[in-house]
Amino acid sequence: MKFTRSTISQLFAMAALAASGAAFAAGNHAGGHGDEGETAIGKPGVAAKASRTITIEMSDKMRFTPSDLTVKKGETVRLIVKNTGQLKHELSLGTQEELMEHLEQMKKFPGMEHDEPGKITLEPGKQGEIVWQFTKAGVVDFACLLPGHYEAGMKGAIKVGRK
Repeated sequence: MKFTRSTISQLFAMAALAASGAAFAAGNHAGGHGDEGETAIGKPGVAAKASRTITIEMSDKMRFTPSDLTVKKGETVRLIVKNTGQLKHELSLGTQEELMEHLEQMKKFPGMEHDEPGKITLEPGKQGEIVWQFTKAGVVDFACLLPGHYEAGMKGAIKVGRK
């Protein structure tokens, strides 16, 4: 088979594309989850439009406090997330289906880093925030998906009421 400059360029482009897909699958979990727009659970909020702030603590008892919240449809909320434990914890917003899918990914890649607006991973004693606009009525689940944490009961729910 004779390779032309065009054929070699095409092979190189296909190899680079395949390698970039493998890199996303193995590490940073930012790509392709609708981060820029609305999802099944709402969308990233604008901090200046937050109507209130809710603090959620994550503990080594494998619990969120509070674990049940109520917000209004359309409301933008600033969630201050505090890790009060001695272990690393995370808070991931999602549908139950999304969280279960992500849990399986975390089992395969336990060191996965998150760079998504609806997820935060915190080292012991640290705090951070998620600003989220809840655009649909229903339930938004949240959980710590680090290996063993969800199974130990580290989960909660946000009831989104109709205005």
